[in-house]
Amino acid sequence: MILALAAIPLGAVAGTVDVVPGGGLAQAIAAASDGDVLRLEPGVHAGPVIVDKAVTLEGLPGAVVDGRGQGSTIKVTAPGVTIRALEVRNSGLNLEAQDSGVFLDRKAAGTTVEHNRLEDNLIGVYVWGAAQSVVRRNTIVGRKDIRVNQRGNGVQVWNAPGAKIIDNDISFGRDGIFTTSSKRNVFSGNRFTNVRFAVHYMYTNDSEVSRNASYGNDVGYALMYSSRLLVRDNLSEGDRNHGLMFNFANESVVEGNVIRKGGEKCVFIYNANNNRIADNRFEGCDIGVHFTAGSERNRITGNAFIGNRTQVKYVGTRDLEWSERGRGNYWSDNPAFDLNGDGIADTAYRPNDVVDRVVWSVPLAKLLLNSPAVQVVRWAQSQFPAITPGGVVDSAPLMRPPERKPGWRQEDLAREGS
Repeated sequence: MILALAAIPLGAVAGTVDVVPGGGLAQAIAAASDGDVLRLEPGVHAGPVIVDKAVTLEGLPGAVVDGRGQGSTIKVTAPGVTIRALEVRNSGLNLEAQDSGVFLDRKAAGTTVEHNRLEDNLIGVYVWGAAQSVVRRNTIVGRKDIRVNQRGNGVQVWNAPGAKIIDNDISFGRDGIFTTSSKRNVFSGNRFTNVRFAVHYMYTNDSEVSRNASYGNDVGYALMYSSRLLVRDNLSEGDRNHGLMFNFANESVVEGNVIRKGGEKCVFIYNANNNRIADNRFEGCDIGVHFTAGSERNRITGNAFIGNRTQVKYVGTRDLEWSERGRGNYWSDNPAFDLNGDGIADTAYRPNDVVDRVVWSVPLAKLLLNSPAVQVVRWAQSQFPAITPGGVVDSAPLMRPPERKPGWRQEDLAREGS
């Protein structure tokens, strides 16, 4: 049932249509004209619905669109649509059909999805080729009643140049944001909990990942097969496997990120080349940085490695210089002196030695770490550097960790101060 202005005559100016619960939403869309505002009154509005006109769906407090477990709850097939202030729930459960709370078709360029609560949908919002779309300030809660691998992602992006995912709170999906085959995207200010990967990049170039916060997920930021990324001011706290993972990610800038209280590795760098990794903080992980598989021409400077059980794991025979223009990194386990007071340690720092390499190859060798023989080997390396195997060398280690103010959201800054 539709109240005032339920059917707008052809040629009329854009107006506001009040839609009451009870099955009238699809009819209101059919009767609307481009530019109309369909204002949904409190209560449950039946879905699924298709929005094929440039209208605004705007909910009053308590307005719900329920997909009744069938397909995508709201599917948008027209450009310039706005979906605002609604609770959108109960999509279908068919991953092959891409069932979503809000599905933006490739024709839905420039659509805005904002200030909504999306809950119990398979995929929260799917930006399927809808260029220049914006998904911002939504709360997205995925399915909790099915296995992680059967869930959809909080926000999924495919081939949507210029799309922006900003200031959303995402939990209980498979991945928080998953993107593939896209470019010029911005993922900024989002918060992720209870997901597998907070941000998962595949074949997405010339894009930005900034000011996001990931808490207690399997992986914070998995950036793979992508180039020319700006990864700045992100937080990973308590992520179990990796805070940052770079796999075939090249020509990118990674700066100002904080990875702390992690599990296995703060950062895993695998065959990632020609990146600048600067002014980050890697703290409290089993391994600070695992660096492997021929990663080359990376510039690593100004980072702080604090309290990691192993600061760097690098298995290779070449020396890798981790300083740039006389400025290296801070190492909490470096017993260094600075006699001239310039803030740079007087001697180079090597985070690994031949004993580390033996332990990585034969884990049982840890039983011998406190033996006199091992201590003699380590003393000999300190006195005769020529017998040290290839590995990471910081020729200008910093005496103090660099000071910086993170660019996170206010609630995450509050956590930082606690």
